Amino acid sequence: MQASILDGYASIDGEAWDTLVGSEGSPFLEHTFLLGLQDLGCAVPKTGWTARPVVVHDAEGRLVGGAPAWVKTHSMGEFVYDHGWADAAHRAGLDYYPKLVVGVPFTPVTGERLLVHPEADRDQVLSALLRGLEEAANDCFGLHVLFNTEDEALWLTERGAFPRLQYQFHWYNEGYDSFEGWLQRFPSKKRNKIRRERKDLRGVQVTALTSPTVERLDAMHGFYRNTCRQFGPWGRVYLSKELFRFLGEHWGDRLHLVLATQDDRIVAGAFNVTKGKRLYGRYWGADDHVPFLHFEVCYYQAVEECIRRGLDVFEPGHGGGHKYRRGFEPTVTWSSHWLADPRLHHALKEYTADEARHVLGQVDSLREQSPLRPLSQGE
Repeated sequence: MQASILDGYASIDGEAWDTLVGSEGSPFLEHTFLLGLQDLGCAVPKTGWTARPVVVHDAEGRLVGGAPAWVKTHSMGEFVYDHGWADAAHRAGLDYYPKLVVGVPFTPVTGERLLVHPEADRDQVLSALLRGLEEAANDCFGLHVLFNTEDEALWLTERGAFPRLQYQFHWYNEGYDSFEGWLQRFPSKKRNKIRRERKDLRGVQVTALTSPTVERLDAMHGFYRNTCRQFGPWGRVYLSKELFRFLGEHWGDRLHLVLATQDDRIVAGAFNVTKGKRLYGRYWGADDHVPFLHFEVCYYQAVEECIRRGLDVFEPGHGGGHKYRRGFEPTVTWSSHWLADPRLHHALKEYTADEARHVLGQVDSLREQSPLRPLSQGE
């Protein structure tokens, strides 16, 4: 097994890379998306993302492993929030950047990050990938694998990394036959509240569509841009209008856009992506504030889509206690970390162990107090 460090995705055969990702893997790990981020100026050195993917080939020259790695000079666009770690390193007189990040820029979506060909010897490929990543991180002060699977995180922990736990709110399809069928999981008071939210949209019409036109994609990019700018320096607009058009061209029938119109004008939208048995909620924005419109556009329409298509999971992104109150369930997410300085590594390992206990306690508490009634209960 031979590991190689590359300077981008253009030299990687797209079909071979996507075989590593698999039919159920995240669409945001696919070659089209990663190359688009690089080629269209979204994840490039100017924005603090320098592509450094690691690939593994077997003796016959077949691509059998890959890891989407990037050299980072800041911690923006990652959603694992290690700014406090960087600050602690700075106060201790230690370097924190550059760091090597394995993951998808601007995309807090869960999934495998150490990609292995389904017919290859998994242990051998993973070992080669790790050797390649360690070499790729030689000029960095840390190696960080973001939003990986629990299995990957535990495998990396056995090899010297430490895990960090966070949680998101995901929606799970328990075989519902309709949106109303899902609402039966709620007590009547909450059920009626959701019904009122869906009706009280002040005359705004909401529609869902696939294969959006360029005009609709441009409108959606405008909403995304507006949302980013609401967060000041934390909300930098990384994704270009050209990337949205690029995804419309290559992913047309995968895209699930939800658009809200009023007086023949598009006033809000959400940008979702489907693959396999999952729906991924990515971007949202609005020109006007309409009470409850955010819930309809970002959540209820997506839930209906999952039920209609028989999708198992809806990942709506990071954060949002309002999701929990509307039936989304806390789901633990993982990341794996290694710091070059052993003192910083040990201190953060202890910190994240305490943090993990707190996170798991929060998740347990949220599950116990869930607004959803057990499936065995009816009304």
